This record gives sequence, C-alpha cells and structure tokens, in this order.
Amino acid sequence: MNEDIFDVLIYLFENYIDNELDIEADTDILKTELKAAGFNSKNIIKAFEWLDTLAQQEEPMFKSDKNFRVFCAKENQKLDLECRNFIYFLQRLDILTPVTRELVIDSAMVIEHKEISIDELKWIALIVLLSQSDEELAIAHMENIIYQDETAFLN
Repeated sequence: MNEDIFDVLIYLFENYIDNELDIEADTDILKTELKAAGFNSKNIIKAFEWLDTLAQQEEPMFKSDKNFRVFCAKENQKLDLECRNFIYFLQRLDILTPVTRELVIDSAMVIEHKEISIDELKWIALIVLLSQSDEELAIAHMENIIYQDETAFLN
C-alpha cells in the first residue's frame, strides 16, 4: 500500500471520530488495527507523533482577533499561494480564529512533505479544529468544505 501520514489520519478520522474510543488511551489498540488495515508501521508512528505534537502545542500568547499574518519564507515554500489563500478564506469565514490559524500553520510545517497540498491542508485544519474545545460549528463547516466543493459553501 502506497500511503502516507495523511492516509492514516484520514482513516482514523473516518473510522473512529464518532466512536467513544479515546485515541490517547487506546493508542496500542489503534496501531494494531491500523496495521491490520494495511498501513505500514512507519506512517502509523508518524501520524501518532503528529497528533501528539498537536496535543502538546501551547496556545499562542496573543488573544486579539485583529491581527495580520505575514508568512515567512519557509512557510511560503511549504504552503503555496492556494494554501495561504485558503487559510485566509477560513479565517474570513470565522472557521479559523487567529489562534487556530496559527495551530494549522504550525501543524502543517511539521509534516515532512516538501509542500502541503490544498487537500492535505483541509484535513490538517479539520484535525486541528477537532483538537480544540467549543469548535463544533467550525468543525461542521470544515467537514462540509472537505466533503463538498468549497464554492458550494459560498452560496
């Protein structure tokens, strides 16, 4: 199977998000099930490391909703113009706050890919929102964007 970390994360989301399974507590069970589903150990470990990193990220110190984001050179390399515009799009629609925007960017930057695709960024944003409390509406909007064309979301 030619999968990567995103395939593992998507599989986890689609198969376990509605279950009462605690990903942190049941890591060994999930890893065994992922291996049985055909994922290789290296990508399973990377996916769980990524989720651990997300869980350990500290909330940025700024609290203002009125801030401006300038991407650094490394971020511009990893997140092309379409990805950066998508982040701004999500923020304009109040799906991302300045805090969750930074978490999405930080989470994308730790992925080992040279560049992040727009589809990968959508999943990163959804998983980041899932890691936050009180983001049910933003999560629902993000799921709609992932499973539908975002132009339908604008209408």
